[in-house]
Amino acid sequence: MGKVYIFGHKKPDTDSVTAAISLSYLKNKLGINSEAKVLGRLNNETKYALKFFNVKYPEYLNDVKTQIKDVNYIKKTIKERESIKNCYDILRKDKLSGLPVVDNHNKLTGIITLNDISSYFIDGDFKKLNTSYDNLLNVINGECVLKFDKEITGNILVASYKSTTFLNNIELNNNTILIVGDRHSIIEYAVTVGIKMIILVGNGDIHDNHLELAKQNKVNIIRTIYDTFDTVKKVNLSNYIKDIIITKHPVIFNESDYLSDFIEISNQTKHTNYPIVDNKNNCLGFIRLVDVNDKTKKKVILVDHNEINQSIDGLEEAEVLEVIDHHKLDAFKTSSPINFRIMSVGSTNTIIHKMYEENNITIPKSIAGIMLSGIISDTLFLKSPTTTQIDRQAVFHLSKIADIDYREFGLNMFRAGSSIKGKSLEEVLYSDYKVFKVGSNECGIGQIFTTDYSSLKLNVDKMIELLNQVSINSDYEVVCLFITDVMREGSYIIFNDKSKTILEDSFDIESLEQCTYLDGIVSRKKQIIPYIIEVLERK
Repeated sequence: MGKVYIFGHKKPDTDSVTAAISLSYLKNKLGINSEAKVLGRLNNETKYALKFFNVKYPEYLNDVKTQIKDVNYIKKTIKERESIKNCYDILRKDKLSGLPVVDNHNKLTGIITLNDISSYFIDGDFKKLNTSYDNLLNVINGECVLKFDKEITGNILVASYKSTTFLNNIELNNNTILIVGDRHSIIEYAVTVGIKMIILVGNGDIHDNHLELAKQNKVNIIRTIYDTFDTVKKVNLSNYIKDIIITKHPVIFNESDYLSDFIEISNQTKHTNYPIVDNKNNCLGFIRLVDVNDKTKKKVILVDHNEINQSIDGLEEAEVLEVIDHHKLDAFKTSSPINFRIMSVGSTNTIIHKMYEENNITIPKSIAGIMLSGIISDTLFLKSPTTTQIDRQAVFHLSKIADIDYREFGLNMFRAGSSIKGKSLEEVLYSDYKVFKVGSNECGIGQIFTTDYSSLKLNVDKMIELLNQVSINSDYEVVCLFITDVMREGSYIIFNDKSKTILEDSFDIESLEQCTYLDGIVSRKKQIIPYIIEVLERK
């Protein structure tokens, strides 16, 4: 199946983060390769819980868009020092129009195509040879007689004249590559001069004294079964492909690039083959537009949310396998049936606790601790109106496994999370911020928790300015921040000026002032958003 990513919503809170980790542990125990991820920065409360139970922070996941590495592209390259013949054979065998060419360090040097090979045989310089001894041996089906040089570079000459004409008129040198049959006088001349190479055609013989002289003068010799005509026809096929590349600077893509970007660019450039490189610029192969349908979608499981606007970018390109949530249903469309589990409980971790029981999987102490943290956080010490008996039973069981007093631990966790020291006003507002829509109206609701409102020292006037600015910039009807005091079991409200009347109607307050305390209002899900929605729907 490949790896499955498990994550909560874009504004990670303790319940969503710990749910992802605890569910990932369960899935791995059930044989599903999974990894917990987060879609944003962890808040201080969550950090405290993970650190307390010695659980590693999940890594950040930016999106689940289909990338080039998810496509079954052609993972094939060819070395720049391969012969033209070998390249042609590969292209023909695999029915390819081209291949990325790489050097000895696997770095891209260009693209070789069938058109390049065709152009070479029409316009190429057939007198020049630049290849390796082994390439030449392979192409002309040769036999190694003498080998002194790995690299063979020089000018090709065919002994086509009669011997006397050749000896009297042709000048040889150490760059000459001579194609000759059993014409011993010409061979003697060649080895005496010390030419670069002799190619003996027709399985020709060479006298022992000529062979000794060739050794003395370091003349390379290859014998081939081909006759002169076939040898001349084939010998240039041994040249390095690097010398005939026309496209030396092709359009390339990184394997991490998005498939959508590749499609857009390829439709503009109209090329056939696009080399793929990794982050170290190593060439991995190439992709064609025809390959884009052969892809593997990223597989994901969503926890603590089921709304697409709260989830990761590119979710529509991924395969959602499962959703575990305790919020209202506002799900997205899927192409096939999925496992969808929603329960009216106070925490996603409560549901996951039941899944451990159903699968008879032992919960380790550290996992029990972070699951407990998620339930305590989302139910506000089991005081939230969202709390159920199932949540209470889960807290009792997990506290025993984690071997802690959940009240004492929870109080310390809330204290760690409620500190705003060093945070900007934006960080305070957006630390736990939800956007919802009613008709044409959109609203943004932030919520932070504290054990002592008076110790927060929040700059209220500046926060009101920020809320007004967010309202204007985003065209939101309502933007407000609820500061929930978990000890008093109520919330203080700060709001944008435009929303005053709506909030007065929502909470049945005749004249609402900034920082008004709303006794018993602690749950955004059950006591805040539904009240505001009801008023907006009447507008």
